[in-house]
Amino acid sequence: MTTSPTTPPVRGAAATAGDAVVDPATGRPAGRAQLILLLAASCMSVLGAVLIAPVLPQIQAEFAAVAGVEVLVPIVLTVPALIIGLMAPFAGAIADRFDRKRLLLVAMVGYTIFGTAPLYLGSLGAILGSRVLVGVCEAAIMTCATTLIGDYWSGEQRSRYLGLQTLVATLSATVFLGLGGALGAAGWRTPFWLYLAAILLVVPMARFLWQPARPTAEARTGARLAGVPWRLLAAPCLVTLFGGAVFYALIVELSFVLNGLGVVSTAVIGGISAVMSLATAAGAIVFGRVSRLSPRVLLPTAFGLSAVGLVVVFATTSLVVVTLGAVITGFGTGMLLPTLLTWAVNRLSFEQRGRGTGLWTGSLFLGEFLAPLVIAGIGVGVGGLQPALAVLGVAAAVMAVVTWLALRGRDEPLNTGHL
Repeated sequence: MTTSPTTPPVRGAAATAGDAVVDPATGRPAGRAQLILLLAASCMSVLGAVLIAPVLPQIQAEFAAVAGVEVLVPIVLTVPALIIGLMAPFAGAIADRFDRKRLLLVAMVGYTIFGTAPLYLGSLGAILGSRVLVGVCEAAIMTCATTLIGDYWSGEQRSRYLGLQTLVATLSATVFLGLGGALGAAGWRTPFWLYLAAILLVVPMARFLWQPARPTAEARTGARLAGVPWRLLAAPCLVTLFGGAVFYALIVELSFVLNGLGVVSTAVIGGISAVMSLATAAGAIVFGRVSRLSPRVLLPTAFGLSAVGLVVVFATTSLVVVTLGAVITGFGTGMLLPTLLTWAVNRLSFEQRGRGTGLWTGSLFLGEFLAPLVIAGIGVGVGGLQPALAVLGVAAAVMAVVTWLALRGRDEPLNTGHL
Protein backbone atom coordinates (compact mmCIF):
# COMPACT_ATOMS: atom_id res chain seq x y z
CA MET A 1 0.00 0.00 0.00
CA THR A 2 1.11 3.63 -0.48
CA THR A 3 0.44 6.82 1.46
CA SER A 4 0.48 10.45 0.40
CA PRO A 5 3.07 12.83 1.90
CA THR A 6 0.38 14.47 4.03
CA THR A 7 -1.11 11.25 5.37
CA PRO A 8 0.65 9.38 8.16
CA PRO A 9 1.20 5.73 7.45
CA VAL A 10 -1.26 3.30 8.99
CA ARG A 11 0.14 1.72 12.09
CA GLY A 12 1.28 -1.84 11.31
CA ALA A 13 1.40 -1.27 7.57
CA ALA A 14 4.11 -3.03 5.64
CA ALA A 15 6.90 -0.79 4.41
CA THR A 16 7.59 -1.12 0.70
CA ALA A 17 10.43 -0.52 -1.71
CA GLY A 18 9.02 -0.19 -5.20
CA ASP A 19 7.00 -3.35 -5.83
CA ALA A 20 8.51 -5.25 -2.86
CA VAL A 21 7.79 -5.38 0.88
CA VAL A 22 10.62 -4.49 3.25
CA ASP A 23 11.71 -6.86 6.04
CA PRO A 24 11.03 -4.88 9.25
CA ALA A 25 13.98 -6.56 10.99
CA THR A 26 16.64 -5.70 8.41
CA GLY A 27 15.12 -2.92 6.31
CA ARG A 28 15.86 -4.91 3.16
CA PRO A 29 13.20 -5.46 0.48
CA ALA A 30 12.15 -8.96 -0.52
CA GLY A 31 14.58 -10.19 -3.13
CA ARG A 32 16.32 -13.18 -4.61
CA ALA A 33 16.75 -15.19 -1.39
CA GLN A 34 13.05 -14.98 -0.55
CA LEU A 35 12.03 -15.82 -4.11
CA ILE A 36 14.31 -18.88 -4.30
CA LEU A 37 12.99 -20.26 -1.01
CA LEU A 38 9.34 -19.75 -1.97
CA LEU A 39 9.86 -21.30 -5.41
CA ALA A 40 11.61 -24.26 -3.81
CA ALA A 41 8.67 -24.70 -1.44
CA SER A 42 6.31 -24.61 -4.42
CA CYS A 43 8.14 -27.61 -5.88
CA MET A 44 7.23 -29.82 -2.91
CA SER A 45 3.77 -30.62 -4.27
CA VAL A 46 5.35 -31.49 -7.63
CA LEU A 47 7.78 -33.83 -5.91
CA GLY A 48 4.87 -35.50 -4.15
CA ALA A 49 2.91 -35.85 -7.39
CA VAL A 50 5.54 -37.41 -9.66
CA LEU A 51 8.46 -38.77 -7.63
CA ILE A 52 7.12 -42.27 -7.05
CA ALA A 53 5.37 -42.69 -10.41
CA PRO A 54 8.24 -44.80 -11.85
CA VAL A 55 8.16 -47.25 -8.88
CA LEU A 56 4.40 -47.86 -8.74
CA PRO A 57 4.77 -51.27 -10.46
CA GLN A 58 7.33 -52.26 -7.79
CA ILE A 59 4.99 -51.17 -4.99
CA GLN A 60 2.17 -53.17 -6.56
CA ALA A 61 4.38 -56.25 -6.76
CA GLU A 62 5.46 -55.79 -3.11
CA PHE A 63 1.86 -55.76 -1.90
CA ALA A 64 0.39 -58.10 -4.49
CA ALA A 65 -1.41 -60.10 -1.78
CA VAL A 66 -3.43 -57.07 -0.64
CA ALA A 67 -7.03 -57.05 -1.84
CA GLY A 68 -7.66 -54.26 -4.34
CA VAL A 69 -3.97 -53.52 -4.81
CA GLU A 70 -4.56 -52.51 -8.45
CA VAL A 71 -6.71 -49.61 -7.24
CA LEU A 72 -4.89 -48.75 -4.03
CA VAL A 73 -1.40 -48.35 -5.50
CA PRO A 74 -2.37 -45.63 -8.03
CA ILE A 75 -4.19 -43.84 -5.19
CA VAL A 76 -0.89 -43.76 -3.28
CA LEU A 77 0.32 -41.44 -6.05
CA THR A 78 -2.80 -39.33 -6.56
CA VAL A 79 -4.34 -38.96 -3.10
CA PRO A 80 -2.15 -35.96 -2.08
CA ALA A 81 -3.69 -33.95 -4.94
CA LEU A 82 -7.19 -34.74 -3.67
CA ILE A 83 -6.23 -33.77 -0.12
CA ILE A 84 -4.68 -30.50 -1.33
CA GLY A 85 -7.91 -29.75 -3.13
CA LEU A 86 -9.94 -30.35 0.02
CA MET A 87 -7.60 -28.82 2.61
CA ALA A 88 -6.05 -25.78 0.89
CA PRO A 89 -9.00 -23.47 1.74
CA PHE A 90 -8.59 -24.35 5.43
CA ALA A 91 -4.84 -23.72 5.20
CA GLY A 92 -5.61 -20.32 3.71
CA ALA A 93 -7.93 -19.47 6.60
CA ILE A 94 -5.23 -20.40 9.11
CA ALA A 95 -2.65 -18.34 7.20
CA ASP A 96 -4.89 -15.27 7.27
CA ARG A 97 -5.86 -15.64 10.91
CA PHE A 98 -2.45 -16.44 12.35
CA ASP A 99 0.95 -16.52 10.61
CA ARG A 100 1.93 -17.52 7.06
CA LYS A 101 5.60 -18.09 7.86
CA ARG A 102 5.02 -20.24 10.95
CA LEU A 103 2.45 -22.42 9.17
CA LEU A 104 4.86 -22.87 6.27
CA LEU A 105 7.70 -23.99 8.56
CA VAL A 106 5.49 -26.46 10.45
CA ALA A 107 4.18 -27.87 7.18
CA MET A 108 7.70 -28.32 5.77
CA VAL A 109 8.72 -30.32 8.85
CA GLY A 110 5.56 -32.43 8.67
CA TYR A 111 6.12 -32.98 4.95
CA THR A 112 9.51 -34.52 5.67
CA ILE A 113 8.20 -36.71 8.50
CA PHE A 114 5.23 -38.07 6.59
CA GLY A 115 6.97 -38.10 3.20
CA THR A 116 9.78 -40.36 4.44
CA ALA A 117 7.42 -42.60 6.44
CA PRO A 118 7.17 -45.26 3.66
CA LEU A 119 10.87 -45.95 4.22
CA TYR A 120 9.90 -47.98 7.28
CA LEU A 121 6.12 -48.59 7.06
CA GLY A 122 5.23 -52.21 6.44
CA SER A 123 1.64 -52.10 5.18
CA LEU A 124 0.02 -50.56 2.15
CA GLY A 125 -2.72 -49.07 4.34
CA ALA A 126 -0.18 -47.29 6.52
CA ILE A 127 1.64 -45.95 3.46
CA LEU A 128 -1.65 -44.67 2.06
CA GLY A 129 -2.34 -42.95 5.39
CA SER A 130 1.08 -41.27 5.30
CA ARG A 131 0.30 -40.00 1.80
CA VAL A 132 -2.92 -38.42 3.05
CA LEU A 133 -0.89 -36.53 5.67
CA VAL A 134 1.62 -35.52 2.99
CA GLY A 135 -1.30 -33.97 1.11
CA VAL A 136 -2.34 -32.00 4.21
CA CYS A 137 1.20 -30.59 4.50
CA GLU A 138 1.35 -29.85 0.78
CA ALA A 139 -1.90 -27.90 1.01
CA ALA A 140 -0.35 -25.63 3.65
CA ILE A 141 2.97 -25.34 1.78
CA MET A 142 1.41 -24.42 -1.56
CA THR A 143 -1.03 -21.97 -0.01
CA CYS A 144 1.58 -20.23 2.16
CA ALA A 145 4.28 -20.08 -0.51
CA THR A 146 1.93 -18.58 -3.08
CA THR A 147 0.39 -16.21 -0.53
CA LEU A 148 3.83 -14.95 0.53
CA ILE A 149 4.75 -14.27 -3.11
CA GLY A 150 1.61 -12.15 -3.25
CA ASP A 151 2.51 -10.51 0.07
CA TYR A 152 6.13 -9.70 -0.77
CA TRP A 153 5.65 -8.30 -4.29
CA SER A 154 3.03 -6.43 -6.32
CA GLY A 155 2.39 -5.23 -9.86
CA GLU A 156 4.47 -6.58 -12.72
CA GLN A 157 6.99 -8.12 -10.34
CA ARG A 158 4.29 -10.24 -8.67
CA SER A 159 2.95 -11.39 -12.05
CA ARG A 160 6.43 -12.28 -13.26
CA TYR A 161 7.18 -14.31 -10.14
CA LEU A 162 3.83 -16.17 -10.28
CA GLY A 163 4.70 -17.09 -13.85
CA LEU A 164 8.14 -18.17 -12.67
CA GLN A 165 6.44 -20.38 -10.08
CA THR A 166 4.74 -22.32 -12.90
CA LEU A 167 7.99 -22.45 -14.86
CA VAL A 168 10.04 -23.85 -11.97
CA ALA A 169 7.33 -26.34 -10.99
CA THR A 170 7.12 -27.61 -14.57
CA LEU A 171 10.87 -28.06 -14.92
CA SER A 172 11.11 -29.69 -11.50
CA ALA A 173 8.53 -32.29 -12.55
CA THR A 174 10.87 -33.48 -15.28
CA VAL A 175 13.79 -33.60 -12.84
CA PHE A 176 11.83 -35.47 -10.16
CA LEU A 177 10.54 -38.03 -12.65
CA GLY A 178 14.11 -38.76 -13.69
CA LEU A 179 15.34 -38.94 -10.10
CA GLY A 180 12.46 -41.20 -9.11
CA GLY A 181 13.28 -43.60 -11.90
CA ALA A 182 17.01 -43.60 -11.15
CA LEU A 183 16.58 -44.07 -7.41
CA GLY A 184 13.91 -46.69 -8.00
CA ALA A 185 16.58 -48.96 -9.47
CA ALA A 186 17.82 -49.43 -5.89
CA GLY A 187 14.36 -50.41 -4.63
CA TRP A 188 10.89 -48.90 -4.44
CA ARG A 189 11.51 -47.28 -1.05
CA THR A 190 14.63 -45.37 -2.11
CA PRO A 191 12.90 -42.39 -3.83
CA PHE A 192 11.17 -41.51 -0.57
CA TRP A 193 14.53 -40.28 0.80
CA LEU A 194 14.10 -37.18 -1.36
CA TYR A 195 11.40 -35.93 0.99
CA LEU A 196 14.29 -34.90 3.26
CA ALA A 197 14.75 -31.93 0.90
CA ALA A 198 12.00 -30.09 2.76
CA ILE A 199 13.77 -30.20 6.13
CA LEU A 200 16.91 -28.75 4.52
CA LEU A 201 14.92 -25.65 3.59
CA VAL A 202 13.49 -25.02 7.06
CA VAL A 203 16.53 -23.26 8.56
CA PRO A 204 17.07 -20.80 5.67
CA MET A 205 13.31 -20.17 5.58
CA ALA A 206 13.31 -19.38 9.30
CA ARG A 207 16.15 -16.92 8.74
CA PHE A 208 15.26 -15.20 5.47
CA LEU A 209 11.44 -15.20 5.39
CA TRP A 210 9.26 -13.04 7.58
CA GLN A 211 5.60 -12.64 8.38
CA PRO A 212 4.45 -9.43 6.67
CA ALA A 213 2.97 -6.83 9.00
CA ARG A 214 -0.81 -6.70 8.99
CA PRO A 215 -2.22 -3.51 7.47
CA THR A 216 -4.04 -2.35 10.60
CA ALA A 217 -3.50 -2.54 14.34
CA GLU A 218 -6.95 -4.10 14.73
CA ALA A 219 -6.15 -6.97 12.38
CA ARG A 220 -2.84 -7.52 14.12
CA THR A 221 -4.52 -7.89 17.49
CA GLY A 222 -6.93 -10.55 16.22
CA ALA A 223 -10.04 -8.61 15.25
CA ARG A 224 -12.50 -10.09 12.80
CA LEU A 225 -10.90 -10.58 9.40
CA ALA A 226 -12.25 -8.90 6.29
CA GLY A 227 -14.69 -11.18 4.48
CA VAL A 228 -13.64 -13.18 1.44
CA PRO A 229 -14.81 -11.37 -1.73
CA TRP A 230 -16.80 -14.27 -3.15
CA ARG A 231 -18.01 -12.29 -6.14
CA LEU A 232 -14.41 -11.64 -7.15
CA LEU A 233 -13.23 -15.22 -6.50
CA ALA A 234 -16.16 -17.25 -7.80
CA ALA A 235 -15.34 -16.86 -11.48
CA PRO A 236 -11.54 -17.41 -11.17
CA CYS A 237 -12.05 -20.52 -9.01
CA LEU A 238 -14.72 -22.06 -11.24
CA VAL A 239 -12.64 -21.44 -14.36
CA THR A 240 -9.59 -22.83 -12.54
CA LEU A 241 -11.47 -26.04 -11.66
CA PHE A 242 -11.89 -26.64 -15.40
CA GLY A 243 -8.44 -25.23 -16.19
CA GLY A 244 -6.83 -27.71 -13.79
CA ALA A 245 -8.32 -30.57 -15.80
CA VAL A 246 -7.04 -29.07 -19.06
CA PHE A 247 -3.59 -28.50 -17.55
CA TYR A 248 -3.30 -32.06 -16.20
CA ALA A 249 -4.92 -33.96 -19.09
CA LEU A 250 -1.87 -34.63 -21.25
CA ILE A 251 0.49 -34.83 -18.29
CA VAL A 252 -1.43 -37.96 -17.28
CA GLU A 253 -2.62 -39.27 -20.63
CA LEU A 254 0.17 -38.57 -23.13
CA SER A 255 2.02 -41.82 -22.42
CA PHE A 256 -1.19 -43.79 -23.01
CA VAL A 257 -1.78 -41.96 -26.29
CA LEU A 258 1.74 -42.83 -27.39
CA ASN A 259 1.25 -46.46 -26.34
CA GLY A 260 -1.86 -46.54 -28.50
CA LEU A 261 0.24 -45.39 -31.46
CA GLY A 262 2.65 -48.29 -30.90
CA VAL A 263 5.34 -46.36 -29.00
CA VAL A 264 6.58 -48.62 -26.21
CA SER A 265 10.06 -47.20 -25.60
CA THR A 266 10.12 -45.44 -22.23
CA ALA A 267 12.98 -43.29 -23.52
CA VAL A 268 10.87 -42.00 -26.42
CA ILE A 269 7.83 -41.44 -24.19
CA GLY A 270 9.96 -39.67 -21.61
CA GLY A 271 11.59 -37.52 -24.27
CA ILE A 272 8.27 -36.39 -25.76
CA SER A 273 6.91 -35.70 -22.27
CA ALA A 274 10.02 -33.62 -21.54
CA VAL A 275 9.49 -31.62 -24.75
CA MET A 276 5.90 -30.90 -23.67
CA SER A 277 7.20 -29.80 -20.25
CA LEU A 278 9.63 -27.42 -21.92
CA ALA A 279 6.75 -25.98 -23.95
CA THR A 280 4.82 -25.43 -20.70
CA ALA A 281 7.86 -23.65 -19.29
CA ALA A 282 8.04 -21.49 -22.43
CA GLY A 283 4.39 -20.54 -21.98
CA ALA A 284 5.09 -19.48 -18.41
CA ILE A 285 8.02 -17.35 -19.59
CA VAL A 286 5.85 -15.66 -22.21
CA PHE A 287 3.19 -14.97 -19.57
CA GLY A 288 5.71 -12.91 -17.61
CA ARG A 289 6.14 -10.69 -20.67
CA VAL A 290 2.45 -10.26 -21.51
CA SER A 291 0.92 -10.04 -18.02
CA ARG A 292 0.18 -6.36 -18.65
CA LEU A 293 -2.66 -7.52 -20.93
CA SER A 294 -6.16 -8.08 -19.58
CA PRO A 295 -7.65 -11.45 -18.52
CA ARG A 296 -10.10 -11.01 -21.39
CA VAL A 297 -7.17 -11.38 -23.79
CA LEU A 298 -5.00 -13.87 -21.91
CA LEU A 299 -7.63 -16.43 -20.84
CA PRO A 300 -9.16 -16.97 -24.32
CA THR A 301 -5.66 -17.14 -25.80
CA ALA A 302 -4.47 -19.77 -23.32
CA PHE A 303 -7.64 -21.87 -23.54
CA GLY A 304 -7.65 -21.53 -27.34
CA LEU A 305 -4.07 -22.79 -27.68
CA SER A 306 -4.82 -25.69 -25.33
CA ALA A 307 -7.90 -26.56 -27.37
CA VAL A 308 -5.98 -26.56 -30.65
CA GLY A 309 -3.29 -28.81 -29.21
CA LEU A 310 -5.76 -31.34 -27.80
CA VAL A 311 -7.65 -31.55 -31.08
CA VAL A 312 -4.38 -32.04 -32.98
CA VAL A 313 -3.48 -34.92 -30.64
CA PHE A 314 -6.87 -36.49 -31.47
CA ALA A 315 -6.80 -35.95 -35.20
CA THR A 316 -3.69 -37.93 -36.17
CA THR A 317 -1.77 -41.16 -35.81
CA SER A 318 1.53 -39.48 -36.72
CA LEU A 319 4.01 -39.39 -33.85
CA VAL A 320 5.44 -36.08 -35.08
CA VAL A 321 2.02 -34.43 -35.26
CA VAL A 322 0.97 -35.78 -31.85
CA THR A 323 4.18 -34.31 -30.44
CA LEU A 324 3.32 -30.98 -32.09
CA GLY A 325 -0.14 -31.09 -30.52
CA ALA A 326 1.38 -31.83 -27.11
CA VAL A 327 3.75 -28.88 -27.52
CA ILE A 328 0.89 -26.52 -28.42
CA THR A 329 -1.15 -27.74 -25.45
CA GLY A 330 1.83 -27.42 -23.12
CA PHE A 331 2.51 -23.87 -24.27
CA GLY A 332 -1.14 -22.95 -23.76
CA THR A 333 -1.34 -24.42 -20.27
CA GLY A 334 1.98 -22.77 -19.37
CA MET A 335 0.26 -19.43 -20.00
CA LEU A 336 -3.03 -20.56 -18.49
CA LEU A 337 -1.92 -21.46 -14.98
CA PRO A 338 -0.22 -18.17 -13.98
CA THR A 339 -2.99 -16.23 -15.70
CA LEU A 340 -5.61 -17.94 -13.56
CA LEU A 341 -3.57 -17.51 -10.39
CA THR A 342 -2.81 -13.83 -10.97
CA TRP A 343 -6.44 -13.19 -11.92
CA ALA A 344 -7.54 -14.63 -8.58
CA VAL A 345 -4.84 -13.24 -6.28
CA ASN A 346 -4.15 -9.73 -7.54
CA ARG A 347 -7.44 -8.19 -6.41
CA LEU A 348 -7.21 -9.52 -2.84
CA SER A 349 -6.12 -7.49 0.17
CA PHE A 350 -3.54 -8.79 2.62
CA GLU A 351 -6.23 -9.97 5.04
CA GLN A 352 -8.00 -11.93 2.28
CA ARG A 353 -5.01 -13.27 0.37
CA GLY A 354 -4.42 -16.49 2.30
CA ARG A 355 -8.04 -17.62 2.06
CA GLY A 356 -8.31 -16.55 -1.57
CA THR A 357 -5.10 -18.35 -2.50
CA GLY A 358 -6.26 -21.43 -0.61
CA LEU A 359 -9.58 -21.49 -2.47
CA TRP A 360 -7.79 -21.09 -5.79
CA THR A 361 -5.24 -23.82 -4.94
CA GLY A 362 -8.05 -26.15 -3.89
CA SER A 363 -9.87 -25.54 -7.17
CA LEU A 364 -6.74 -26.25 -9.19
CA PHE A 365 -5.87 -29.51 -7.47
CA LEU A 366 -9.45 -30.78 -7.50
CA GLY A 367 -9.46 -30.15 -11.25
CA GLU A 368 -6.19 -32.04 -11.61
CA PHE A 369 -7.45 -34.96 -9.51
CA LEU A 370 -10.68 -35.18 -11.49
CA ALA A 371 -8.99 -34.91 -14.91
CA PRO A 372 -8.19 -38.61 -15.48
CA LEU A 373 -11.56 -39.68 -14.06
CA VAL A 374 -13.46 -37.32 -16.34
CA ILE A 375 -11.42 -38.29 -19.38
CA ALA A 376 -11.95 -41.98 -18.66
CA GLY A 377 -15.70 -41.41 -18.33
CA ILE A 378 -15.87 -39.44 -21.57
CA GLY A 379 -13.75 -42.08 -23.30
CA VAL A 380 -16.31 -44.76 -22.51
CA GLY A 381 -18.97 -42.73 -24.26
CA VAL A 382 -17.02 -41.55 -27.31
CA GLY A 383 -14.89 -44.59 -28.08
CA GLY A 384 -11.44 -44.13 -26.60
CA LEU A 385 -8.81 -41.85 -25.16
CA GLN A 386 -8.02 -39.68 -28.18
CA PRO A 387 -11.70 -38.88 -28.88
CA ALA A 388 -12.08 -38.02 -25.18
CA LEU A 389 -9.18 -35.57 -25.47
CA ALA A 390 -10.92 -34.05 -28.50
CA VAL A 391 -14.06 -33.52 -26.41
CA LEU A 392 -11.95 -31.81 -23.75
CA GLY A 393 -10.36 -29.70 -26.48
CA VAL A 394 -13.78 -28.59 -27.73
CA ALA A 395 -14.76 -27.76 -24.14
CA ALA A 396 -11.57 -25.67 -23.82
CA ALA A 397 -12.50 -23.81 -27.01
CA VAL A 398 -15.96 -23.14 -25.58
CA MET A 399 -14.34 -21.84 -22.39
CA ALA A 400 -12.18 -19.52 -24.49
CA VAL A 401 -15.33 -18.01 -26.01
CA VAL A 402 -17.15 -17.89 -22.67
CA THR A 403 -14.32 -16.03 -20.91
CA TRP A 404 -14.01 -13.60 -23.81
CA LEU A 405 -17.72 -12.79 -23.68
CA ALA A 406 -18.04 -12.82 -19.88
CA LEU A 407 -15.15 -10.39 -19.40
CA ARG A 408 -16.36 -7.94 -22.03
CA GLY A 409 -15.74 -4.40 -20.86
CA ARG A 410 -13.19 -5.50 -18.26
CA ASP A 411 -9.93 -4.47 -19.87
CA GLU A 412 -7.85 -3.63 -16.80
CA PRO A 413 -4.32 -5.11 -16.93
CA LEU A 414 -3.97 -8.49 -15.26
CA ASN A 415 -0.95 -7.36 -13.27
CA THR A 416 -2.85 -4.53 -11.57
CA GLY A 417 -2.70 -5.33 -7.88
CA HIS A 418 -1.58 -4.08 -4.49
CA LEU A 419 0.29 -5.24 -1.46
